[in-house]
Amino acid sequence: MGLENSTITTDFDYDLFVIGAGSGGVRAARMAAGMGARVAIAEDRYMGGTCVNVGCVPKKLYVYASEFGKSFKDSEGFGWTVREASFNWSILRDNKKEEILRLNNIYERLLEAPGAEIIHGRARVLSPQHVEVNGSRFSTERILIATGTWPYVPEFPGSEFMLTSNEIFDLEQFPERLLIIGGGYIATEFAGVFNGLGSEVTQLYRGELFMRGFDDDIRGFLADEIRKSGVDLRFGSQVRAIHSAGDAFRVELDGGGEVDADAILCATGRRPHVADLNIECTKVKFSKEGFIRVNEHFQTDEPSIYALGDLIGGAQLTPVALAQGMAFAKTQFSQQQASVDYEYIPSAVFSQPNVGTVGFTENEARERFGAVTVYRSEFKPMKHTLSGREERSLMKLIVEDTNKRVVGVHMVGPDAGEIVQGMAIALRCGATKNDFDRTVGVHPTSAEEFVTMRESVKN
Repeated sequence: MGLENSTITTDFDYDLFVIGAGSGGVRAARMAAGMGARVAIAEDRYMGGTCVNVGCVPKKLYVYASEFGKSFKDSEGFGWTVREASFNWSILRDNKKEEILRLNNIYERLLEAPGAEIIHGRARVLSPQHVEVNGSRFSTERILIATGTWPYVPEFPGSEFMLTSNEIFDLEQFPERLLIIGGGYIATEFAGVFNGLGSEVTQLYRGELFMRGFDDDIRGFLADEIRKSGVDLRFGSQVRAIHSAGDAFRVELDGGGEVDADAILCATGRRPHVADLNIECTKVKFSKEGFIRVNEHFQTDEPSIYALGDLIGGAQLTPVALAQGMAFAKTQFSQQQASVDYEYIPSAVFSQPNVGTVGFTENEARERFGAVTVYRSEFKPMKHTLSGREERSLMKLIVEDTNKRVVGVHMVGPDAGEIVQGMAIALRCGATKNDFDRTVGVHPTSAEEFVTMRESVKN
């Protein structure tokens, strides 16, 4: 799959037709238009894609909302007396809707400013260089597929009663009892959100330990902290059937046992959102995991069709899709050979407590580098010495022994995502453990622990 010629011709209606106005698609469309390309972008649902509408943005707003109850309780240890607090789900939900609408409008303006044409509707690929939307046919030199992923819902008796992350933000009634099925970051974040808002939350995961792909120390530590917060976290457990029981549901578990719930959230993964795109009429191929196969320039097996974002697999993160959109536009329309470096990409899980991570897990580091040294610190954050909250933090550094470079930074605790962003810069720059040791900490903070750890963990 060689890179196609990046010159712009006038033999088509457009130089670029983007399908999907999520983070990656919007970035590619507006940058390409700004470089002089004739660009159209089609979206059939909402501007900004998953992140803005049913992902990162509303999730973080709900995380903020869910933390207030704990803060009210914490304040008592600092001398505050808080009158009886109550939570109104409809106010949070409707204020969120207003904010998302504001962001939708911003995304439209971002596209219109450089001259990209917005077409509202579900696009279908008719050929390698033809697209149809709402019955209208368009020709284009390049097609970019950026439709993201869609929640996967397994089928079993009663599975039709389950909600996904697409619907959970906008429930008419707040669920007093919520069952969450899944052990990834989406399931875990929503468990913290609804537990903090006052719901009785049960989270089921079929495996032995949730948060697969994260460092094992982080996974085990986070499980303990989540259980302390009140979530009924159950491993080695899965649903056999769901039965409607009036306005509620009775969930039958494999191996016996039942769970009663007012709502059930299925968060068992996401798959490429390519239904009805008709890409089977082209040479586009998929990986064995079900993602669209592309080369380093996001070109598929069909030379005129490209794809980027979550639906090509890899690190499924909004900033990654943005970087891919920028690299695509530069390569295709400004004669630059731009690419994305996927090493040392930081990520955060807005669980409660938060998780922040960058670089290699301990197991990955041992496989990649051989001998490594691990530094680990566990402590109660200073705030909770007075608040009385039984929450602890964990910080972990992984150092490869050959040149003492820090190759992994992992944290569970307040503001982990904020802290790890800075750590990512250090790892990108090749910082060694000696560089960390020579750095003066900011006191008193949790972050200073990363530059004061001296005793390694004995293997």
